[in-house]
Amino acid sequence: MKRDAEATADEELPQPPRPLRRDRDFGVFWVAQTLSVLGDSFALIALPLLVLHATGSVAQMGLLTAVGGAASVVAGVFAGVVVDRVDRRKLLVTCDLLRMALYAVIPLVWVFGPRIWLLYVVLPLCEAVGMLFSVAYVTVVRNLVGVERITEANGRLNATAAAAGVAGPVCAGLVAAWFGPAAAVGVDAASFGVSAVCVGFVRFKGTTRPAPGAAAGAGAVRRLRTDLLAGVSFLVRHPVLRVLTVLLSFFSFLTLGLNDLLIYHLKHDLGRDDAAVGTVFAAGALGTIAGALLVARVRRRLGFGPTWIGSVAVCGCALAGVGWAHSVPAVAALTAVFLGFGSVAGTCSMSLRQEVTPEHLLGRVTSAFWTLHYSAAPAGAAVLTWAAGRHGTAVVGVVAGVCCLLVAVLALLTPVRRPRTDGAGATGRQPLTPE
Repeated sequence: MKRDAEATADEELPQPPRPLRRDRDFGVFWVAQTLSVLGDSFALIALPLLVLHATGSVAQMGLLTAVGGAASVVAGVFAGVVVDRVDRRKLLVTCDLLRMALYAVIPLVWVFGPRIWLLYVVLPLCEAVGMLFSVAYVTVVRNLVGVERITEANGRLNATAAAAGVAGPVCAGLVAAWFGPAAAVGVDAASFGVSAVCVGFVRFKGTTRPAPGAAAGAGAVRRLRTDLLAGVSFLVRHPVLRVLTVLLSFFSFLTLGLNDLLIYHLKHDLGRDDAAVGTVFAAGALGTIAGALLVARVRRRLGFGPTWIGSVAVCGCALAGVGWAHSVPAVAALTAVFLGFGSVAGTCSMSLRQEVTPEHLLGRVTSAFWTLHYSAAPAGAAVLTWAAGRHGTAVVGVVAGVCCLLVAVLALLTPVRRPRTDGAGATGRQPLTPE
């Protein structure tokens, strides 16, 4: 009897979670997310090529990009409300199917000749749907892997997203060269269809349905203002997320223009060709992948605060050195360091939001964080590139890098510096002050 009791007790002990590499549902979801990013990367190249082939106008290309970006920003304001009001799994599948249908229209219509107006209809709709998908995707990771494995899961997802972001444009260029840009859009549409099928086979461990009382209806219209402010309110109340939102807003303001700064430095200052630009960005992608794969291990050893602050500080040092680098290998190495540690910091902050936010608020908090985080970034990119043209990349890089170091120093004076945070919010209770 005693042996039987001991055996029963052993069976009741919580079993350690399976490694992610053996988790079938995470693997299927991983494939689905990678395909979605790959599809977005195809569209990034194929749609501008369609405009260029049909009109020969760079201005038309820029206008189409601007319209799509505006639709994404507008959708981001409301995405969190939608995600918290519907079944998130069904929303993911629906978003992929909608993008598949919308993008599939383009090659079908192009058979009868170019229709530029169609692109101005399809791209904004797809960008808006893509924003919904992105917010919903962030909210379901916790249901998929559990709180204890969020950082590792995010790292793997971000690593393959970075790889797909590099491979997508390359493959899109090859398909467009062999079969035409319309065919590349068709491949894009197919990728979303496969992604939808994959998500349909995923078994989530927690509920992806809205909380009781959260169903949409006539009252939802009256509560819209409250819903839109709910995510902001949670960020303001949480001691760590409040500070992170402010600090990351400054960090984004200082760094969003890095791509333009790198291109200007390589082409104007060093007189290099497009191949050199490609080499530098490929190295940066490798850095992003490495950072995403290592972030879980580093955070387990150092804790959240030291990992995030240290990563931001290293980013500042790398940015300060970019303008002074006079060879392509040096620029590539600094770019890889910046993007690698930027990936570590970004994955940590996203994982923290998923850990401490109550389930019924996760969509609105994610949407609010992204909107506030990136609100000033486009202005920062404009200022950074204007200053580089006027004063040179070396001076601008040093100033921006030193300011990033100041962001890390300021973080040392806030609750962000603490290694551990309390994940009580994941169960729906109010989060406590970090330990």
